[in-house]
Amino acid sequence: MKNITQYKLILFVAIFLTTFCNLSFFKSILTIYPFAGTDIIYIISITFVLISLIVFLFSLVATKYTTKPILIIVLIVSSFTAYFMDTYHVVIDTEMIRNTLQTNLSESSDLFSMQLVFYVLLLGLIPSFIIYKLKINYRPLKSEIFAKLKTLIISLLVIVIIILSLSKFYTSFFREHKPLRYNANPVFWVYSIGNYIHKTLTSGPLVLEVIGKDAKFSPEEYRSPKKELLIMVVGEAARANRFSLNGYKRETNPLLKKEDIINFPNMYSCGTSTAVSVPCMFSVYPRSDYTYKKGISTENVIDILNNTKKVNILWRDNNSDSKGVALRVDYQDYRTPKNNTMCQNGECRDEGMLVGLDKFIEKHKKEDILIVLHQMGNHGPAYYKRYPKEFEKFKPVCKTNQLEQCTKEEVGNAYDNAILYTDYFLSKTINFLKQYSNDYHTGLIYMSDHGESLGENGLYLHGMPYLIAPDEQRHIGALMWFGDDDINTQRVKAYSNKRFSQDNLFHTLLGFFEVETNVYKKNMDILVNARK
Repeated sequence: MKNITQYKLILFVAIFLTTFCNLSFFKSILTIYPFAGTDIIYIISITFVLISLIVFLFSLVATKYTTKPILIIVLIVSSFTAYFMDTYHVVIDTEMIRNTLQTNLSESSDLFSMQLVFYVLLLGLIPSFIIYKLKINYRPLKSEIFAKLKTLIISLLVIVIIILSLSKFYTSFFREHKPLRYNANPVFWVYSIGNYIHKTLTSGPLVLEVIGKDAKFSPEEYRSPKKELLIMVVGEAARANRFSLNGYKRETNPLLKKEDIINFPNMYSCGTSTAVSVPCMFSVYPRSDYTYKKGISTENVIDILNNTKKVNILWRDNNSDSKGVALRVDYQDYRTPKNNTMCQNGECRDEGMLVGLDKFIEKHKKEDILIVLHQMGNHGPAYYKRYPKEFEKFKPVCKTNQLEQCTKEEVGNAYDNAILYTDYFLSKTINFLKQYSNDYHTGLIYMSDHGESLGENGLYLHGMPYLIAPDEQRHIGALMWFGDDDINTQRVKAYSNKRFSQDNLFHTLLGFFEVETNVYKKNMDILVNARK
């Protein structure tokens, strides 16, 4: 093939990326600046700024040994990100990268489609192969240094001149429309990877901070002779407004409405992805103060209860994993038929986590017990896989992971059927607990990790940056049930419609097990005014 200089190649790749891998970026721009009048000039200027920025970034790291590998890697990764941004309108930020790295192969397979293959083939592999076969004309060292400096200066000048010439527009663009930059491919995902590395890999050796060292149980004279048995169900992608308990027009909670449950219609998540919400909800830190680094380097409420040596804890997981929460307690993987007796065609059911729990309870008879069940729940995009056939009440359903190929009704039907199955699973869990209510103070706490977008404003799935995430991704399903009169349920119901969040869980769990410690905040305990 014809020889080409590396900086011409970088320019061509930058034009290619801007033209073919930034559909979501320009679509989001066009929703604010229609392609008419002076806005045409603004949109064209943004195009040149993006091309120049990509050229500048590539040129910084361009050498005889790095140019081809870097261009190939960026093209392939950008083809993936273009697919997910164009198809599900997700944002590839730091937390999405963390979530992706913590996703297992089984979960990833739900995202596979022929459309993804075409994206990667046409936008990633074919141009990468062309670059691989190209012969780059490398000049003497001094000439290469001069060419690099010239390219860097010209690209930077283009950016500066355009921004200064249209300063009034760009002042508004950068201040008022910050979320637009989240769709710039590959600029934003490259930045996000750098941010992820800075926050995660450069944090030094992990030293786990022990909290609640003073934890102790309330004096015996204030405690009931009955022990506590609590099942905490961590839901998956269950948004509040698809629960009929919260006024949804469809009957998605036919079994739970028959139970004396306490529903929390205004519960909000700590994050919009499992990787953030699950460790955050068990953390001592509120959402406003929580970071990934703090989460992995500080003990959580499960650790405090476990450290008392008086609460027996079991975590069963039918999702990806505990995201670090259950590293120091008994953990069982229920995504495998080896443990879960209710698996078929590669899909293990949540209700399988209930099998054999009676043996664990019998083993720890007359002792306090906390069991955490981490659901598969409404894990998308293949909602149709999340429930047995007999729960397919709402039809027709979307039977593909390419949600954009289905109508909103079909996507919603599949999602609602999965909520219906969660209703069944929670009802079955409550009935499992009822048999122990004479011997234990029994209770169930259900709280989804985050919500889900189902096509509203073109958004699907979850994981948007919290500050710009729609309510559908933050407003979650949550409820409680108690098997005896140790908790005054009527009193809780009187204030259950107040706004609560996953920040309350840490203190509510400590309160339920009557653990006293300086990290417990009474005003954050949902049940503090309802205990007898």
